[in-house]
Amino acid sequence: DFGDVHPMYALLLSSLAVLSSSPGGYVDRPEVHEFALELSKGGEFDKEEILSVLEQAEYQQSVIDSIRRPAEKQLTWAQYQDIFLTEERIQSGVRFMVDHQVALDEAHRVYGVPPEVVTAIIGVETMYGKFTGGYRVLDALATLSFDYPPRSDFFRRQLEHLFRLAREEGKSTSLKGSYAGAVGLGQFVPSSYRHYAVDFDGDGFRDIWHNPADAIGSVANYLHEHDWRRSSIIAMPVEAGDAPRDIFNVSLRPGKSLTELEALGVKADLENLDRDQQVSPMLLIGKHGDEFWVGMQNFYAITRYNHSALYAMAIYQLSETLKDTSASR
Repeated sequence: DFGDVHPMYALLLSSLAVLSSSPGGYVDRPEVHEFALELSKGGEFDKEEILSVLEQAEYQQSVIDSIRRPAEKQLTWAQYQDIFLTEERIQSGVRFMVDHQVALDEAHRVYGVPPEVVTAIIGVETMYGKFTGGYRVLDALATLSFDYPPRSDFFRRQLEHLFRLAREEGKSTSLKGSYAGAVGLGQFVPSSYRHYAVDFDGDGFRDIWHNPADAIGSVANYLHEHDWRRSSIIAMPVEAGDAPRDIFNVSLRPGKSLTELEALGVKADLENLDRDQQVSPMLLIGKHGDEFWVGMQNFYAITRYNHSALYAMAIYQLSETLKDTSASR
């Protein structure tokens, strides 16, 4: 009996009670009580209700194993692209663009993000909704909040956002997600859901789990809110020439102008480009050796989704292939 608890919060409580058969012992730990006390201070939550949910959380060693070895830190670009630039992902992406053309075009109009870029992100994240994650988000976030010190502060904030998300949404949502607690077709962590998810089809619910239109609008809005530049390029290849190699891979954030790079010996096709714009010079280890690139502001916007040059390059190249493949049909 959850009394006057918000329907979504009651659903979270009851569904967790049913799903969990062997609690992970988190409520025996003082830091968990401290978390529940902090969350209850504002008066929105009751400490005991929070603990009753966390009592059902189960430690997941596979979550710790996965977060310690993300592909972005383990692989070269030559290896990474083999995962995401596959024929299956390309063909499935083309079909996704056909099936959801109306929503993709509307997202482009509203947020300025091209259909192929939104599609590429959903394709890389979940293979267009096919693989959205098999972990209970509560388990993943509890494990990372209380048993992964390197990023415990971040994941405790996500756990707090999960409780707030459950309180705010009036309809049922899936509680399954990735090992990092990300959910839906676009894999939003709870804070991203609360801040950037949109009800793109106007049905009253921001359903990024089962509604492609909402997922499309939400991904586009996320990039828009991270300063996506409408009608601007994402990245371009360059020749390093005799430029010093220590100017590459310094930061994902654009920090050198094209004019500066040109003065250092970098060679590029700068026709029709603003030479004063800031870019990020990159060196990637490709299939045929070193590849030199510069990432523009839109490249940086993609890295705000996942802080990795490899990830953003995969999105960029998949999106270009999707655009070219769609145009040739």
